[in-house]
Amino acid sequence: MARNFTHSGNTPPGFTVRASNGGDTMTNTAQNQTPRPAGLRAGDQVQTAAELREIWETDPRWDGVERTYTAEDVIRIRGSVREDATLAHRGAENLWNLLHTEDYVRALGAYTGGQAVQQVRAGLKAIYLSGWQVAADGNLAGQTYPDQSLYPANSVPAVVRRINNALIRQDQLEHAEGEVTQDWLAPIVADAEAGFGGPLNAYELAQSLIQAGAAAIHWEDQLASEKKCGHLGGKVLVPTQQHIRTLNAARLAADVAGVPTVIIARTDALAADLLTSDVDERDQRFTTGERTPEGFYRIRPGIESVISRGLAFAPYADLLWVETGEPDIELARDFAAAIHAEFPGKLLAYNCSPSFNWKRHLSDAEIATFQQELADLGYKFQFITLAGFHAVNHSMFDLARGYAERAMSAYVELQEAEFAAEANGYTATKHQREAGTGYFDVISTALNPDSATLALAGSTEAAQFH
Repeated sequence: MARNFTHSGNTPPGFTVRASNGGDTMTNTAQNQTPRPAGLRAGDQVQTAAELREIWETDPRWDGVERTYTAEDVIRIRGSVREDATLAHRGAENLWNLLHTEDYVRALGAYTGGQAVQQVRAGLKAIYLSGWQVAADGNLAGQTYPDQSLYPANSVPAVVRRINNALIRQDQLEHAEGEVTQDWLAPIVADAEAGFGGPLNAYELAQSLIQAGAAAIHWEDQLASEKKCGHLGGKVLVPTQQHIRTLNAARLAADVAGVPTVIIARTDALAADLLTSDVDERDQRFTTGERTPEGFYRIRPGIESVISRGLAFAPYADLLWVETGEPDIELARDFAAAIHAEFPGKLLAYNCSPSFNWKRHLSDAEIATFQQELADLGYKFQFITLAGFHAVNHSMFDLARGYAERAMSAYVELQEAEFAAEANGYTATKHQREAGTGYFDVISTALNPDSATLALAGSTEAAQFH
C-alpha cells in the first residue's frame, strides 16, 4: 500500500509526520530533507527521494515492479505542492485489496453515472469504463464514433469524474437519510486506449485520469494514430520497447501524484499483423519480411508473440491482459502458464467480450463455469466491456417496440417490473429521490429551517410511491 506523506498544519521543524493511510512515521530531519520554513501549509510536498525509494523497496505493493526512472526524478517533477487525488488513492487501494482477497473481481462496462450506481447497488465491487462506449455515446465531441481513438483525449477522464460524482451523490443521499448501506465509491478501471500519442501524451492522460479518480488504467500496445478496437482488423503494434515506455509514463504519473494506481498492460498481438518498426530485437523473429504501402512491417500474430510481449511488459504492469477473439480457456491457460513460469502469481485480466458470440463457442454448462476456470488460472479481473451499451440499447428498443404496439400498457409493465425489483434493493422507481431531490431539501432546511419551498413535500412521488 503506497503512503502519501502530504500533510498540513503549523508544525515546526523536527515534527513527526504520520502517513495519511496510517502507515509508518517519518520526520522532517530525514536524510536529503529539503529545508522548509516553519508553518507548513496544506499540500506542501516534503517527502524526500530517500523516503520514496525506501517505500518502493519495502512496501509489498511494489514487489516485482520495475521503473526506468528514479525516486529523485519523481521528487523533482512533483513540484513543491501536491494536490491530493483522494478518490484515485482510495480506489486504487480498494481495488488492490479486492484483487488479493476476492476469488476474482467482476465488472461491467458503464458509461453513465446512473449505470454505475445501479451496478454498485446490485452488488458489483468495481466499475469498468471502456473507451469503446465513450467513443460510441459518451465523448466530449458529442459524436458517435467507432473505437479508433477519434474522440477528444480528455473524454474518458470526464466520464470517470461523472461516474464518481454519481457515486458520491448516492453516498451523500444515504448519509443524509441516516444510513449508508454500502461503500459507494467502487474503484473505476479506465481505458486509456493506446495513450493518444507518445509517452508524454500517456503521462498527461494518466495524470488526468488520476485527478478524475480512476483507480486503475489500462494501456494497449497499438499505434495510437491507427488504433482499433481489439476485435477489428487493421491493428498496428508498436515495438515492445515503445509500449514499455508508455507503461513507465503511466507509472511515473501515478508516482508523481502519490497514488498507487493499478497499471494494466494489454497486448493485441494475438490478432494484429502489422508493426511500426523492427527496431526491437524481441519483435524481429515475428516479422515476415513484407512491408505495407504505409511502410508497416508484416508480422505473424499468435500466442508466441503474445507471450513474448507479456513477459516483457510484466515488470512494468500490475496486471496483464491479452485481447482474444473468442472465449478460449486453453489459450488463457497457455498464456497464464508462460507468464507464471517467470513471474509467479502475476495478476491477469480477461475481457469477457460482447464481441464474442458466446453460444457459438461454448455450451451453457461451459459458460456457467468459464469465469471460475479463468479465476483458477490467475485471471483476477474479469469484465464485460460493452455491457452498458448493450443493456441501454436492448432495454430501450424493447420498451419502444412495446410502446409502439401497446401504448401505455408497455410502460406500465416496466414500472411494475421496477416495483418488483425493489425486493432486491432497487430504488430508482423513486426517480426524484434517486436524483438527489431529498438531499437538496436537507441543504435547504439547513439554510432555512422553516422553508416552505421544499421539493419532495407535496410531490407525486411522496404521495404515490411509498
